[in-house]
Amino acid sequence: MASLSFSPSSVLGLKIRPTKANPATMASFVTSIKSSLGSSKSAFLQHGFSSQSPNLPGFVSKARSFGVSARAATERSIHDFTVKDIDGKDVALSKFKGKVLLIVNVASKCGLTSSNYSELTHLYDKYKTQGFEILAFPCNQFGGQEPGSNPEIKQFACTKYKAEFPILDKVDVNGPSTAPVYQFLKSSAGGFLG
Repeated sequence: MASLSFSPSSVLGLKIRPTKANPATMASFVTSIKSSLGSSKSAFLQHGFSSQSPNLPGFVSKARSFGVSARAATERSIHDFTVKDIDGKDVALSKFKGKVLLIVNVASKCGLTSSNYSELTHLYDKYKTQGFEILAFPCNQFGGQEPGSNPEIKQFACTKYKAEFPILDKVDVNGPSTAPVYQFLKSSAGGFLG
């Protein structure tokens, strides 16, 4: 989860002149930002962004992060799920508690497969000793780009790209057969995903 700082004036195209900050001015300013963004729960501010205006001392708007939003909205955690690995064995995601997880759907016949697997392998090699884990879920829903069986997918990922990160069972990430873990991720993200 990343944090991005920005000035409301640069995002909204406002020219804010330094003034003495008093509660009435602050309330008016916050109200105008909320109405400019549509609401205080704008998709832009829901994704862990925070802002501090250099022109209005003391004004900070900080949105909830994905993890906090997900926890509050569902009272569940990604660590509550058990998924199947590429060999059909159960993997309790609770074993990844305390780690940073990159959960990604992958395909072996996508035009970006080579760069994606290469970059995933590079990221994993660089950060695996620092509490970083990749959970790769093969998916055949995007142009039929993952038509292989689990043994074929494993052979491809582990032989051609030397993937050491967990390759999990092929799943659907959209539609009526969406895997429960992806249902959770999408509902936790909110906006057009949830």
